[in-house]
Amino acid sequence: MNNILEETKFIMNKYNIKAVKNLGQNFLVNQEVVNTIVECSEITKEDLVIEIGPGLGTLTKELLEKAGKVICIEIDTKMLSILKERFALNDNFELINNDVLKVNLKELIEKEKQTENIKRAKIVANLPYYITTPIIMKLLEEKLDLESITVMIQKEVADRLIATPGDKNTGAITYSVYYYAESEGILEVPNSSFIPEPEVISKVIKLNIRKEPIIQVENIDKMFMVIKNAFMQKRKTLLNSLTNNKIFINKQQGIEILNDLGIKENSRAEELTIEQFAKISDKL
Repeated sequence: MNNILEETKFIMNKYNIKAVKNLGQNFLVNQEVVNTIVECSEITKEDLVIEIGPGLGTLTKELLEKAGKVICIEIDTKMLSILKERFALNDNFELINNDVLKVNLKELIEKEKQTENIKRAKIVANLPYYITTPIIMKLLEEKLDLESITVMIQKEVADRLIATPGDKNTGAITYSVYYYAESEGILEVPNSSFIPEPEVISKVIKLNIRKEPIIQVENIDKMFMVIKNAFMQKRKTLLNSLTNNKIFINKQQGIEILNDLGIKENSRAEELTIEQFAKISDKL
């Protein structure tokens, strides 16, 4: 018998809950997947875990056993009473009813780390698929004092996030993740692991936050602006994309910069390393 499935159905019936499609809700009912997420997060009693979108608390239950403290950020008000009731006896549980994109995570982590027993902060979440990228970018760009981010997301997005720049799955976001973190794919999760079943396969990935950036660049914002514009017209060459998007003043300037750096004029954005983008940015 799948206890987690029975438990989930029981909670959904008890509170008359249905998964809300536009909040990207699919409830995880596979115990092995839950165990894998928790294990690869390597949580100890010295860790603060921030869980984004805990839903019915399936993952939360396991996290509370391992972590010093778990702060859950949940936007769906219907889930609040379930979570409060379910974990009322856990003194290491805190619940914030808000959109994670509006929460000051830097302040939150700093405050928790001032208490004696919290040494590290980690993110663990089964992220809503419709808003995965903005959440990941917030977690990385705000340069939070984080050890790692372990999330389950749509496989297609996961493969793009954890690609090495230059791989076939490379997108603009690949470079951002690569700059801030060392990433690894942990586990593919079939859609039968959820109720209701999503239409896509999921994947658990882990991002270990780098202590130092992988490259030195004069202006980090400028480099990411160059990368973003390079990928805006993915079918075009890098030279055409950056000229069309006014990153290069004109084609001639673009040709000179690329030649100077030994980059072929007909290169496409996804063929470049992050070092090459840094050099283009520095030249500009």
